[in-house]
Amino acid sequence: MKKLVIIAILIIAQTVTAQNYKFGKVSEAELLEKSHPDYPEANAAILYSKQKIAFDYQQGKGFIQNNEIHQRIKIYTKEGFDYATKAISLYVGVRSTSREEVMGLKAYTYNIEGGKIVKDKLKNDGIFEEETNKFRSTTKFTMPNIKEGCVIEFVYTVQSQLLGIDDITFQQLIPINRMEFKIATPEYFKYSKVLNPRASFIPTLEETKERGQITITSKTRSIGGVAQGGGGVSTSNNSRTTDYQADVIMANIDNIPPLKDEDYVDNLSNYQAKLIMELEQIAYPSEPIKYLSTTWEKVTKTIYDDSDFGDQLKKKNYYKDDLDALLSGVPENDIQQRASLIFNHVKSKVKWNEYYGYSADEGVAKAYKQGSGNSGDINLMLTSMLRYAGLDANPVLISTKSNGIPLIPTRTGYNYVISAINVDGTIILLDATRKFTTANILPTNTLNWLGRLIKEDGSSAMIDLIPKTSSKESITFNVKLSSDLTASGKVRHQYTNYQAKNIRNKFENFNDDELIESLEKDKGEIEISELKLDNMNDVNKPINESYSYVLNNAMEDIGGNLYVTPLLFLADEENPFKEDTRVYPIDFVYPVADKYMVNMMIPEGYAVESLPESVKYQFNGKDGEFTYLAKLNGNFIQFIVSLDLNKTLILPTEYEQFKEFYQLMIEKQTEQVVLKKI
Repeated sequence: MKKLVIIAILIIAQTVTAQNYKFGKVSEAELLEKSHPDYPEANAAILYSKQKIAFDYQQGKGFIQNNEIHQRIKIYTKEGFDYATKAISLYVGVRSTSREEVMGLKAYTYNIEGGKIVKDKLKNDGIFEEETNKFRSTTKFTMPNIKEGCVIEFVYTVQSQLLGIDDITFQQLIPINRMEFKIATPEYFKYSKVLNPRASFIPTLEETKERGQITITSKTRSIGGVAQGGGGVSTSNNSRTTDYQADVIMANIDNIPPLKDEDYVDNLSNYQAKLIMELEQIAYPSEPIKYLSTTWEKVTKTIYDDSDFGDQLKKKNYYKDDLDALLSGVPENDIQQRASLIFNHVKSKVKWNEYYGYSADEGVAKAYKQGSGNSGDINLMLTSMLRYAGLDANPVLISTKSNGIPLIPTRTGYNYVISAINVDGTIILLDATRKFTTANILPTNTLNWLGRLIKEDGSSAMIDLIPKTSSKESITFNVKLSSDLTASGKVRHQYTNYQAKNIRNKFENFNDDELIESLEKDKGEIEISELKLDNMNDVNKPINESYSYVLNNAMEDIGGNLYVTPLLFLADEENPFKEDTRVYPIDFVYPVADKYMVNMMIPEGYAVESLPESVKYQFNGKDGEFTYLAKLNGNFIQFIVSLDLNKTLILPTEYEQFKEFYQLMIEKQTEQVVLKKI
C-alpha cells in the first residue's frame, strides 16, 4: 500500500511539473529561469520547436505544401535580443500559382510584471515585407516589449504550391530543449534524403507510412423527363475519393546542443545538423514518370535549358559592336590580352546590384544597357563575350558559403555563377561582379570547396575552388632603438593576391587620417607618418604600403638591461586557438606566405647580451612551416621570420598538433633581445 501511495505521488508530481507546449501556455518557471541549466553561457534558448510539413490536396490547385512552425524562445540577456526578430524567406516567382505566403501568424512576448505573467501581442506595425530579388521576398517580424528574461512564442504556416522542400534544420547557435518534427510526402513524389554528414550532432529519425486521401467533387446536371413533370433542370454534387500512402519522417528530440561558434569557420551551417531533401521524380497514376534531380547530368541539363541561363549565353547582338571595337587589332592567339580586355570591360560597364543568382535576373541585354545586374546577368554575359572572342569559356555553378554545400544533385543547392576559361588545360576562374577581383582571385564567400562547370552539351565537371597559389605579405622593418626606450624607423609592406584584395576592400574609401588611425590601432604608443599606399586601384600589381613610425615604451629597462621584442608592434602576441579540442575544421580560405625582414640598430653604449635562437617549426610536413633566423652583424641585428601555411583546411583530428605548432610560433615571436650597457 505504501508503494502505491509513493507511485501515485510521483505521477501527480510529474503531471504538475510536466512542460506544457501548447501555444500560449508559457509557465512562470520558464519566465523566472535566469540561465540555461546545461549551457549557462547561452544568450537565448529554444524551449520548444515544432515543425510539421504536410501536402494537402485542393481541388483545382493540386497538392499544397503547408509548413507549420511553432517556436517558444527564452531570452536570457541583451545579447539574445536578436532572436526576437524572425525573417521568413518566401519564393514569389513570376507566376502567382507558384508563390509562397505566410498564413496564420500569431506571436506574443511574455514577461513577469508585479508577480504576474503579462503578454504583449505582435501587431501589424511589427511586421515588414522586404523584396530580396525578383524571385524571393522576406517577411520579417520583430516582437514587442523585449526584456532580459522574457519568453517569445510564435506560430505561422508557409503555404506553397511548390513541391521543393527547404532544408530542415535540427540545430542552431543556441540550445534547443525540445524539438518535434514531422514531414509527410505523398507517394507520388519521390525525394532523395540525406542528413548532413559533416554535422557533429546527427539526429535519430523514424520513417514510417500513413494513409492519405484525395477527395474530388464534380457537378452533374440532369433534365427531368415527362414522368417527373418534365422540363426541370437539377444539379447534384458527386464526390470521388482516392486513397494514397504518404512517406513519413518524424523525430522527437530532447536537449539538442548548440552549434559551437569557433574561430576560423567561414560558415557554421556547413556543419549544422539538417535534413536535405531533393525532389527526384513525380509519378502520378497512369502518367509517365517525370524525372528531375536524379543525377548531376539531369540537373545541369535542366539548368542549361532554362531560358534565363542557356539562352542568355547565346545572345550577342547587344554587345557585338562594342566588343569588335574593343578587340580590334588584338591577335586572336593573344588569349590573355583578349580575356583581360573583356573582363575589365564587363567590370566597368555593369555594376553588381548585390543580388545572388546563377541565372539572369534582368536579362543580359537589359543589364548591359542599364549598367546593373545580378551575379547571373554579369557572369553569364562575361562567359558569352569570352566565347565570342574565341576563348574556351564555360559557366561554373557555385553555392556561396552562406548557402551551404550541395550534398546531392540539386538545382536549389547553387545560388551563384562565375566564368571559367580553359587555357591549354589550365582552368582560370573569373568573377566580374566586384571591383577588385582578378584572374583566380574571387570573392572569398564563393570559395566554398567545389563548383560545377557546365558545358554547352549539358555535361558537367567538378571544379576545385580552393586557391593553390599563396597570398603573400612581405615586410621590411627598420628599427632604430634609443636609450630613452623609444623605437623609430620605416616599415614597408607588399601584399599580393587575396591579401592585396583584402587591403583594397578594407581601405578603399579611407582618407589618409582614417588610414593612419586604423594602422595605429592596438599598436601601443605609436605615431605613424609619411604614409604611402600604391597600386590600390591597379589590381594587376601588388599593393605597396610604407610609413614611418615612432614607438614610445618599445623596450623595458630591467636592472640596466634593455629588453625588446624584434617584431615590436607587428608580433602576434596571443594564440587564437585556446580550446583543448576542436569540433569543426579551421578554414584559412587560401594559402598564405608571410615574411618579415627586420634590421634592428643597437643603441649607442649597448651590446647584445642574448639573442633568440634560430629555429624551424613544421606542421604536418610542409603543410605549415615557421622559420626564425637571428644574426648579429656589426651594430645591427638582422631577423628573418616567415610563416607558410600551404594547407587551407585543418581538420579537427589535426587540431592538437596545429595548436602546438601555432603556440610555438607565438612564443618565438614574443621572445626578447637582451641588451646590456657597455
